Amino acid sequence: MPPLPGAEPYRHRGGPVAVLLCHGFTGSPQSLRPWAEYLAAAGLTVSLPLLPGHGTRWQDLQVTRWEDWYAEVSRELLRLSEECEQVFVFGLSMGGGLALRLAAEHGDLVAGVVVVNPSVRSDHPATALLPVLRHVVPSLPGIVDDIALPGATELGYARMPGHALWSLSRLWREVQRALPRVAQPVLLLRSPQDHVVSPANSALVLSRISSVDVTERLCERSYHVATLDHDAELIFEESLGFVRRLSAVAKAADHQG
Repeated sequence: MPPLPGAEPYRHRGGPVAVLLCHGFTGSPQSLRPWAEYLAAAGLTVSLPLLPGHGTRWQDLQVTRWEDWYAEVSRELLRLSEECEQVFVFGLSMGGGLALRLAAEHGDLVAGVVVVNPSVRSDHPATALLPVLRHVVPSLPGIVDDIALPGATELGYARMPGHALWSLSRLWREVQRALPRVAQPVLLLRSPQDHVVSPANSALVLSRISSVDVTERLCERSYHVATLDHDAELIFEESLGFVRRLSAVAKAADHQG
């Protein structure tokens, strides 16, 4: 099934520095499209893939698993690493978890990580029931459109498939195990008023990664989908500055070598 209008993947061929962007669970590239276009306008090579099962109808997500979503972004990372000198990985929500696992698994292929309201754990007690609940309840109410900015909307599913939600809980465990192997520079942006992901998620990331170069920024005026919210410009500018700083460091090191 073709993706919904606005949910299409986005690619831009720019310079030798690339950014791979990962969208969230039940969301689509639309939630990160303005970010991707901002980075492309700055001269970067950009890839924003559509994760399997997303961007069409929620029933299509029901038959996919976290391994499918991760395989998609992993393929894109390998493709970008063959075409470009440096690759940075960005992610929103579950996409932040995917980005962190890519950094842990692929080491030197990832020059740095930027995550916005990363989702790496659940605080809901019902999560423990998902192995059984998914066979009884086909879907649960969706989590899209947690945005403070009037008129801004997120293109995503109104329902969360039970099987896919169970698989997401398995991804959380995989990401948690991988966090100590994340040693790249990290920029973490989070919204104090997030109605989807608790502050414990960012706290867990910051406490377990091995990175020395770590920066945390608050998106004070935004909710969960901060990339479409009041603080979108802050996210765009901070992330571009992060890439430019680390790209300059790499160039200086090459020159000295």
